[in-house]
Amino acid sequence: MGNEYDVQLIGNGDAGADGQVGETAKERTATHPVQWILQPRGGARHRGPRNFQHSVRDGIRLSEYADALGAHAAEFWRIFPDGVARLWGATPTGQKGNAKAVALRERRVGDEMLFYADSKFIAKARILGLFRNRELARAVWGMDEEAGSTWEHIVALGDVVEFEVPAAPLLTELSITPPLRSLTLVRAADRVRAVDALDAALNGSSGPSPAQSPNSGASAPRPGMVKDDLLRALDTLGTHTHKGKPSLHQPLSLLWAIGRLASGQGRVTSWDTFRAEVGTLLEDFGRPDSRATPEYPFWHLRGSGLWEVQGVTSEDFKPTPSALAKAGASAGFTREAARLLQRPLPRAEAIGLLCSRYLADVDQEALLERVGLLGYASASGHGAEEGDERNGEGSAGPVNRRTTEASRPDRDPRLVTKVKLLHRHSCQVCGIQLETRFGHYSEAAHIQGLGSPHDGPDELSNLLCLCPNHHVQFDRLAIYIDEDWVVRRSRDGEAVGPLTRQTDHRIDQERVRYHRGLCGRPAPAPAPAAAESPEGQEKGFR
Repeated sequence: MGNEYDVQLIGNGDAGADGQVGETAKERTATHPVQWILQPRGGARHRGPRNFQHSVRDGIRLSEYADALGAHAAEFWRIFPDGVARLWGATPTGQKGNAKAVALRERRVGDEMLFYADSKFIAKARILGLFRNRELARAVWGMDEEAGSTWEHIVALGDVVEFEVPAAPLLTELSITPPLRSLTLVRAADRVRAVDALDAALNGSSGPSPAQSPNSGASAPRPGMVKDDLLRALDTLGTHTHKGKPSLHQPLSLLWAIGRLASGQGRVTSWDTFRAEVGTLLEDFGRPDSRATPEYPFWHLRGSGLWEVQGVTSEDFKPTPSALAKAGASAGFTREAARLLQRPLPRAEAIGLLCSRYLADVDQEALLERVGLLGYASASGHGAEEGDERNGEGSAGPVNRRTTEASRPDRDPRLVTKVKLLHRHSCQVCGIQLETRFGHYSEAAHIQGLGSPHDGPDELSNLLCLCPNHHVQFDRLAIYIDEDWVVRRSRDGEAVGPLTRQTDHRIDQERVRYHRGLCGRPAPAPAPAAAESPEGQEKGFR
């Protein structure tokens, strides 16, 4: 069997079984609510752990499989523009009505896959594309010689999050008798009924740490790690100082790693990938008088408590580039840190903190674009234009979108008019009422932007009435609102003045908190006094 188009592809448009461009992923999700695909990972006998490490956790390099991609090459590169693809596969079945056949036939782009192993759910991911490609499957995973088959039903994955929670309670909630033995489809209505059980299990689980050698870093996930722990660790990185200025190696590496998480590339990456990508990042954005030595952050970030190194067993290991390559080392965020950074508010605050605390002298817009986080360079995000006040229907939650040549947020003009009238066109920051020939002019600014990755709601409680100058400053993160409703400059925290508020205009404090996080404020709570870590004293620590 050669390459065949299967069902759906995600991107600017999706190709169906006939190869024609069809509905977009967003439209499909609206038509088909999200389902769960329960996927047994398989044991060692079926190479399950090895395959998961190879093609989900690490990802495959498309360039290394160019001959096997066949007619699907363009679609794979469109889904994974960085060239690293997260893939999983399933063997075909000759039956039509069993659980596996139903799941293969009815799963769709936008559905969520839950991986199962050893009586636990161990990861979840979003389906970005569905293919049937026997040649690629054979190249990636080999053949099951006993059955004469390969995992040719290929799933392209994004938003991969690893964790460990007992599977029995969720399976019982879904009326499935443990253990899970087959690929199984959970329809949207049943998923809605059970999703709270999964969320409760995830929120109550600290996520066990992988088996580590004594020298693999003191970064085992701390049970119960919360957002303040994450921010405190980021605020107190043990960076090396040269000529009175801290090295940027660690913050740049962490920002790069957050970008990978945000794009669904997983929390751990190989030394070869880290060296290639972070090495050039350090050359382009590091201090001019600092050498690009990616091995330092790769190894020494373990001292932050947010990072782990895998594959190293020697207790007297020296992290030279050649030694790391020989060991086949990989590194990345701990499970707990990654779990927190998958959430919108901690991720926004972490990015804002790294940029304001360590990277104030760097071209942050260029840097954030480079690491795939450009949406965090402004409060509006991708797909939202500053001052844009087009007509459209509003909604609570992620805002409706109208597709023309591009997808942009649809704003409710009634809310725009209302916030302006409530404040009589006076700027809530400076009080200026800008006069025009025929009246007054002001702008409605969303606090948590409508554009991706912020996806704020189009609601009155998420709006401010501002003059054009302060709208630009607010949107470009130059000013923020503190916990006492005082407007301050992001650069130095100096007060601009109190935010004017009206009784009839309730402002959502969570939206304000989100914007404040983008601005790198507030700093995390002070850490308890502790002795300096020996990691921070090591010569050449970056």
